[in-house]
Amino acid sequence: MSRKPVIAGNWKMYKTQAEVIGTIEELRALVEGYAEVEVVVCPTFTSLPAAANALRGSSIGLGAQNVHWEEEGAFTGEISTEMLLDVGCQYAIIGHSERRQHFSESDEMVSRKLQKLIQTPLTPILCVGETLEEREAERVEEVVLGQLERALAGLTVESVFRIIIAYEPVWAIGTGRTATPEVAEEVHSMIRGWLSETYSEDLAGGIRILYGGSVKPGNVAELMAQPDIDGALVGGASLDSQSFAQLVKY
Repeated sequence: MSRKPVIAGNWKMYKTQAEVIGTIEELRALVEGYAEVEVVVCPTFTSLPAAANALRGSSIGLGAQNVHWEEEGAFTGEISTEMLLDVGCQYAIIGHSERRQHFSESDEMVSRKLQKLIQTPLTPILCVGETLEEREAERVEEVVLGQLERALAGLTVESVFRIIIAYEPVWAIGTGRTATPEVAEEVHSMIRGWLSETYSEDLAGGIRILYGGSVKPGNVAELMAQPDIDGALVGGASLDSQSFAQLVKY
């Protein structure tokens, strides 16, 4: 089954509205009409309306970096799915290692966010990945598949089909260390095998699994050549429109 590659830029806590608009305008000029790849940008919450406006009429998708599991309520500093849809989002990242690490997000919280997203038109980008300690203790399978299992608990096959999974080894995020294409492929293949056993071969063959962790123009083609890697969730290298365009046109 052919899976359309996804290159998503996670802009983290960078860029003012003006900078977001500037980057999007440059990016549009460089990748517009390039239909082989699904392109997504995920700016900060404050820049989402400006980004949606700058993307009007474009094939580039708009995503948020996080979301809350409740529709509304007394949750200071949080954003709901309805608010994201209201400003024009089509995707939402959940379970990013920085959220898990710095904001103590548990697998249960990630699961609740996923359950909520599945009830909306938003496409979830679900992040999983192990730390260096966990990798060195040979716990990759236990950690990564455990995170997946707890996140997907209770979801139907149809619901899981709508998710994009992003494997992000924590030790390779923002460190300049990249998992070799072979190491990344090993985990992607393991995830796909688990999906096949847990759900169905059809689902495992159709779901997109992205790699995240110091992806750059210099290593993207090698990573994308692996049979089970369907794209990238990119941090630093997506902040510059030229390098982002190189990733899209790997």
